[in-house]
Amino acid sequence: DSGLEEAAASPDPHIPVLRISQLDALELDAALEQLLWTRFSHCFQNCRPGLLTPVEPELRALLYLLLWRFTLYSNSATVGQSLLSLRYHRAGSLARRYRPLSPRQKLVLAVLAAGPRWLQDRSHSLLPLVGLGSRGSVFERDDGLFQQGLRKALTLVSGVAKFASLINFFIFLRNGRHPILSERIAGAQAVLSKPNVTRDVTYQYMNRELLWHGFADFLIFLLPLMDTRKLKAAVSSFVFGEESSDRKESGERRELWKECGLCGEWPTMPHTVGCQHVFCYYCIKSHRIADARLTCPKCGAETRQPEPLNMKVQSDRLSTS
Repeated sequence: DSGLEEAAASPDPHIPVLRISQLDALELDAALEQLLWTRFSHCFQNCRPGLLTPVEPELRALLYLLLWRFTLYSNSATVGQSLLSLRYHRAGSLARRYRPLSPRQKLVLAVLAAGPRWLQDRSHSLLPLVGLGSRGSVFERDDGLFQQGLRKALTLVSGVAKFASLINFFIFLRNGRHPILSERIAGAQAVLSKPNVTRDVTYQYMNRELLWHGFADFLIFLLPLMDTRKLKAAVSSFVFGEESSDRKESGERRELWKECGLCGEWPTMPHTVGCQHVFCYYCIKSHRIADARLTCPKCGAETRQPEPLNMKVQSDRLSTS
C-alpha cells in the first residue's frame, strides 16, 4: 500500500503540462530575479551614486547563481515551477518513471541562463579588448579585415541564436515542451510534481492580475490624452447646475481680480486670456508653454495669448468694492 501511495504521489512525466503554466513559471522566475536585485541594490542606496554600476553584470550573475544553488540545484525546480507544482524531468530517459536532472544538466541550465545575459551586459567593455570598439578606432584602421570578419561572425551568431529561440518557441506552441531553448539543449522537461494537484496560483488570481495590468496600461495611455481641467469644469457645471454656477460667478466677478486662477495668490503682473479670470503673467505663460491647448481651470474656456489686465476695469472694480 505504501509503495502504491508513493508511486501515485510521484511525478508522472507522461501527464502533459499546460503551456500557460510553463510560461507563468518563467514569468515568476524573472519577477523574482528582478525583486532580488531591487532589494540588493536598496542596501546601497545611501552610498555613493553609481557604486554598483561597474560590477552590475557580475553581481546580477552572482545573485542568479545563488538563487540557482538553493532552488534548481537542490530540487530540480525553480521558484516559479514550485509555485505552480512543476519540476524538471530528465527528457529522453528510457525509464517510464520520473528521473530528476543530473548535476551536469543543472549546470548547463545555469550557464545558458546567466552566460548570455552577462555577455550582453559586458559587450560594451569586452568588444574593445578584441579590437571591435567603435568604428574608426585604431584597431579597425590597423587590422580592418580581421575585425570586420569577427564582427560579422558575432552578429551572425547572435542572429542565429535569436532565430533558433524563435523556432524553438514555435515548436513549444505545437507540442507543449521546452518553452526556452536552454531547456531543449540541456534535455530538461517540465512535468507535474504531483498528479492531480491544484495550482498554488489559481487561474482566478492570474486572470485578475492580467485584467488589472491591462486596465492600468490603458489608463496610462489614455490619461495624457484627456484635458483634465476642461473635464473638471464640465463635471462641476453638471453637478452644481447652471443656477448655482451663475450665482457663484456673480460673486466671483467682484473678487476675481484679487486672486490668480492658477496659484491662488494675489496676481503679479495680472493678465487675462480671453475669459473673465485673472492670472499671474509667469503662471499663465509657463502653463501655456507646457500645454498649448490650455483651458481656464476656473471656467474651462479656451485660452488665448495672455494680455495685460485693463487697468480701467481694475480701477472700476476697486471703486465698486
